[in-house]
Amino acid sequence: MALSPTAAQRRVIDAADPATGRLRGTPAQLAALVKRGLAFRHPRPPHDHFLTPAGHRIREAADGPEAAAPPEAPAAPDTGGVFAARVGGEEAARGDTGPARLREVRGAWQGLLELRRMTHPDGSTDRPCAWERSHLVRAAALALEAAGHRPAGPGGDDGYRVRATPQPEAVAVYEPDGDALRACAATLERAGWQAGEHTEPRTRARYLLASPRKV
Repeated sequence: MALSPTAAQRRVIDAADPATGRLRGTPAQLAALVKRGLAFRHPRPPHDHFLTPAGHRIREAADGPEAAAPPEAPAAPDTGGVFAARVGGEEAARGDTGPARLREVRGAWQGLLELRRMTHPDGSTDRPCAWERSHLVRAAALALEAAGHRPAGPGGDDGYRVRATPQPEAVAVYEPDGDALRACAATLERAGWQAGEHTEPRTRARYLLASPRKV
């Protein structure tokens, strides 16, 4: 869990680059932010420091309710107005589909690609990063929503639903339309996931079992 920053550390956070989250400060300040889980040190030279998703949330809280969402990390729905990818079944899944929502989704996806680039030693963006592996449902949902797939509404109508599974590093993606389900699989594979189609023994419903590709 991230620890609250001191006033001096908060000034460093507030001065971070708004697009990339790049930090400038003394070595002691940057090391302290890393220890608190609010920053990370890039593994490649020149080993710059960047805000983590928790650091971005602290920075945005200071900017007020009109602040932009953190670029690299969609947050869970209970974060009080911060961007959340639609997993399907939410009340808002049908009501908020206008241009503003599209901009938020595209911005979050571009930010996630930047996080991949910054955190992979080889700078690649073609496979999921550590954040996605620890937020499987949200990460898969963001990949789908960013590609234009429609999430299911609260009534379980047509559209995708992403759900956790008992299997490690795997999510289930449901979509009642077979062609749409296969399109979801293609989208996830392009986004660096492995996806296979399966059938539930009891209901005979078809679904995808998707997991982040490692190489």
